[in-house]
Amino acid sequence: MEEKNQTVVAEFIFMGLTDNLHQKMVLFCTLFFVYLATLGGNLGMITLIWVDPRLHTPMYFFLSHLSFVDFCSSSSIAPKMLHDIFAEKQAISFAGCAAQMWFFGLFVATECFLLATMAYDRYTAICKPLLYPLIMSQQVCVMLVVGPYAIALTSTTTHTASTFCLPFCGPHVINHFFCDISPLLSLACVDTGINKLVLFVFAGAIGVLSGLIIVVSYVCILMAILKIQTANGRQKAFSTCSSHLTAVSILYGTLFFIYVRPSSSSSLAINKVISMFYTVVIPMLNPLIYSLRNKEVKDAFRRRLDRKHFLIAKIRE
Repeated sequence: MEEKNQTVVAEFIFMGLTDNLHQKMVLFCTLFFVYLATLGGNLGMITLIWVDPRLHTPMYFFLSHLSFVDFCSSSSIAPKMLHDIFAEKQAISFAGCAAQMWFFGLFVATECFLLATMAYDRYTAICKPLLYPLIMSQQVCVMLVVGPYAIALTSTTTHTASTFCLPFCGPHVINHFFCDISPLLSLACVDTGINKLVLFVFAGAIGVLSGLIIVVSYVCILMAILKIQTANGRQKAFSTCSSHLTAVSILYGTLFFIYVRPSSSSSLAINKVISMFYTVVIPMLNPLIYSLRNKEVKDAFRRRLDRKHFLIAKIRE
């Protein structure tokens, strides 16, 4: 590999999304609205599940953690990105870049396994309804949440440590709007073949393992649904899975496109657009998907509104 001049890294500079002022204004307003909707939607979902006793079930316990992960993953990227849109110098410190990459990677990997956990929960509820309370005990639910965090922690720490131990060459300009691993590896002064292989293996393992759990769970669910005699029963069983299937399809489609493709076919320009979708848009979509397509969540929301209107009416009296 051709030698480059190694320099001490104090900060990295983002190339950002655009240099056009009009595009910056539109982008800022759009992303600001999306981020506010993300905060409101996910925090609202967590609060609703916490205050409504009818939602104190394993399914909504997992959903509350999914909302927490979406809130955290978006907050690790969006505030800095919004600040940088109009900044003269879009810089981030070496430690700040490492922290951003670590936190975002942690929450994205956790989300993959949380979705797998939710698929297993639906499998148990539909295929083994009589044993469901026994199988999905409180202790098991806690373990099924702690597990994804532990696996994600191991994977993300490995990637972050191996990436930021590399020597970087100047100028330290990242062709992205946040500290993602692929553009960072392109700045290294040494051969990053091992790092790219580790990335491919870990990202592939996370995607394939969690994806396999989801696929197997839904194959069993589909077989169980087909055995239901009435159309109304089949529709009711499938309705409990539709929101989860939608969230899985959106997230896994974008992650596989970016991280599991061989690096030779990747394009940083295309990845910027796709990254914008899964870093900012998906965390906003998940609470909308689960609220608009889930009858229990909509009913809980109506009960909260009715209670609020009742209390307001009592105060006015």
